[in-house]
Parts: sequence; structure tokens; C-alpha cells
Amino acid sequence: MGKTKRGYGEKLMAVADGAGLPLAIDACSATLHEVTLVTATLAETLTQELPDRLIGEKAYDSDGLEAELAAAQIEMIAPHRKTHQQPTQDGRALRRYARRWKVERLFAWLQSFRRIATRFESHIENYLGFIHLGCSRILLRAYL
Repeated sequence: MGKTKRGYGEKLMAVADGAGLPLAIDACSATLHEVTLVTATLAETLTQELPDRLIGEKAYDSDGLEAELAAAQIEMIAPHRKTHQQPTQDGRALRRYARRWKVERLFAWLQSFRRIATRFESHIENYLGFIHLGCSRILLRAYL
């Protein structure tokens, strides 16, 4: 795990579908920026195909990331930062940004598992294993 001001920390990156069910999940050091972690998270998908759209926060507003996702035929939907000179998205695409709460609901479901919420494991591999176990329980609960 990466060193932060208050010790070691981790970032949990997830991709969810329209119902909030996990499609991809990855954990890494907290010191890295989210833009650099998107491709690694998409590489961990549980399905064969990649999503059509990726909805992210203002931190995902990057020309390099948008070009990289466009090459993979994924539409990036993120509100623009104040420093962005020319906005590339209009209001129609940004209306889908209101559905980002479904990813937050996935994180809330994962926090209902005590072992994940308190993070007893000191090794990232063990922690990620319990996160995958929690995701599989969420998927089983949805389909059974």
C-alpha cells in the first residue's frame, strides 16, 4: 500500500452496471490519481465485453483518458473541471451523470461486510480477495 499523511492507504476502484452490480473491481495505493487507475480497473472486468459508457467524477476529466477510452469504443461521461479550456460534452451526455449514485450504492453494499469495512488484512492480495468474495455475494443475492 502507498504511504499517505496518515499512514498507509488504499483506493478501491469499481465499475458497476446499470443496476449497481459489480463488473470490475481493483484496489491499489491511495497515492495514485484515479485517471491512471481506470485502465487497470477495466482490465479486471468480470465479463467478456467492456461497458459502452463510463461515468466518472470531475477527476476523470482528462483528454488523454478520453482518447484512450475512445480507442476502446467507450464513451467517457464526466463533468468538466474549471481548468478545462473547451468543454467537449454537452448537457445531453451529462444527464447520465446523475446515475453515478448506483456505483456509490455498490460501495455501500460492500461496506455492509464487516471484514471489508474495518480492513483487518495488511496485505492487499488478502483484502482484494475478501472484496471479490463480497462482490460474489452481491451478485449471488441479485441472481438467486
